[in-house]
This record gives sequence, structure tokens and C-alpha cells, in this order.
Amino acid sequence: MTPPIDHPLNLTTQAILTWGSWSLTAVALLIAVLLGMREKTPFYLLLLLASMFGAFAEPLYDEGLMLWFYEPGIWSHFTAFGVPQPNWTHSGYAILYGSAAMIITKSIHDGAISKSSVYIFFALELAMSCMFEMFGINGGAYEYWGPHVFRLFNYPVIIGILEATQVIFFSFAAIELRRRAKHPSHLLGLFAIFPMTFYAANFGIGGPVIIALHLDAPATSTAFVMFGTLLSIGLVFVVLRMAGNVMMGQAAAGENPAG
Repeated sequence: MTPPIDHPLNLTTQAILTWGSWSLTAVALLIAVLLGMREKTPFYLLLLLASMFGAFAEPLYDEGLMLWFYEPGIWSHFTAFGVPQPNWTHSGYAILYGSAAMIITKSIHDGAISKSSVYIFFALELAMSCMFEMFGINGGAYEYWGPHVFRLFNYPVIIGILEATQVIFFSFAAIELRRRAKHPSHLLGLFAIFPMTFYAANFGIGGPVIIALHLDAPATSTAFVMFGTLLSIGLVFVVLRMAGNVMMGQAAAGENPAG
């Protein structure tokens, strides 16, 4: 299989994704600033900025999970691994990952959680990912061109499952950093935490499906991809089961006023 290099780009969808996501990002940044002023911390703003900066590593993700942004007419700011990157990836990361992490970390900070909260957060992020990506895919902006299985409206559901998991990873690591920070500048560590948790989930837990997608022909088959996908999904739910206990422990530990 080869990427759809010459596939036409729907310019209307590109405009909606660009202006819509950047407008929502502006709102999210404003909310982050207001929350930070109330709690006297740059934590929420840095949380969003770290997720946006993390989009510069999007080409690695595209290569691993076989995503291709349609190129003719694309508003792109750089290309890596031969994959052109639309400028709305940064705003997309802010909305899908940063804003969701802001909700999760705020809930943990306030102690407004229960043992089932991790599954609620997981479902919320999964729903956000499905809505965003199904619009982009079916609107003609990009596609997952590999031999993925379990597609819903052309969207491989494993993508949303891994995205939801990585947001939970990021949120837990971020709130732990905030709790331990002795000075606000220590929160700059969020810029390192985001790519670490992003690829721990997508390339770690998602490793089986990535390997299955890239097996040399004729080894690559629906059966191999299905097995790899199911294995990754199984690992996700093992992690979620443990994550609930971690989250409750973080809420009980409270926050460091310095952060």
C-alpha cells in the first residue's frame, strides 16, 4: 500500500478545521489564563502550550499509524518523513489533548472525582476524538490509509482509544509534577512530559497494532492487524484499571501551593 499522495484536499474542510480549531484554542487559552489567575499558577496555560508544542512531533505519529494529510492546496508549515503538516495540528492538539487534560487535572485538583472517573474521562476524550477525526476524514482533509480494522465511518477506533489513553497518561503525569513543583518554573517540565506520555501510549501500548500495520507483505493481513489491534485494546483496559487507583491517590495527596 502507498499513501494517497495525489488525493484532492477539500478546501472547505481545511478552512473549517483551521479557523474553527484556532478559535476554540483561543477560548481554551483564555480559560487557562483565568484559571491560573484564580489559583495563582501558570499550570493550565503551560499544559495547553505543551500540547501545542508537541504537535511538532506529529510526523512520527503519522509514520507509525499511517496517517496522510491530503497535500494539494494544503496550508502547511513544514514537512517531515514526506508527510506535509497542516497548520491546524497545533490547535487540534490544544483542543483534543490540552483542553481535555485541563478538565482532568482540574477535577483531580478539586477532588471532584470517584473510582469511575477515569472511565468517564476516557469516554469523554474518545468521544471528542471520534467527532474531530470523523469530520476531518469524511470531510476530505486526511485519512488513515493503512490496513486498519474496526473502522467507524472510515475512522479506525483504535486511534481514539489510544488518544484517550495518552491524555490520561499526560494528565496524571502533569498533576504529579504540579504537586511536587517547588517553583512555578518547574512546570516547564510539561513540555517534556507531553511527548513522553504521548508516545508511551501511542507507540508503547499501540506497539502491537503499529507493528502489525507495517509487517512486510504478504505477512500483513487482516488477521495480523486484527490481532495487534485487539492486543493493544486489551493493554489499554489493563492500564485503565490501574489508573483509577493512581488518580484517587493523587486526589488524596492534594496540591503543592508553589505550583
